[in-house]
Amino acid sequence: MRASVGDRLLVHGRTVGQHDRSAEVIEVLGPNGSPPYRVRFEDGHETLMSPGPDTVVQHPAEE
Repeated sequence: MRASVGDRLLVHGRTVGQHDRSAEVIEVLGPNGSPPYRVRFEDGHETLMSPGPDTVVQHPAEE
């Protein structure tokens, strides 16, 4: 997985009733765009994240 600052991570819900969540990449801490990433969710919560297989990177040009 590769992401850049400004990309969005779409985390798909894993169980019934759990909604997808979206977060903006605000810092890339791994080499060459690899995880971990510092992200900001839509509610303003910031966290360090190493995304799993249920996550998709959305580049701004794709939106």
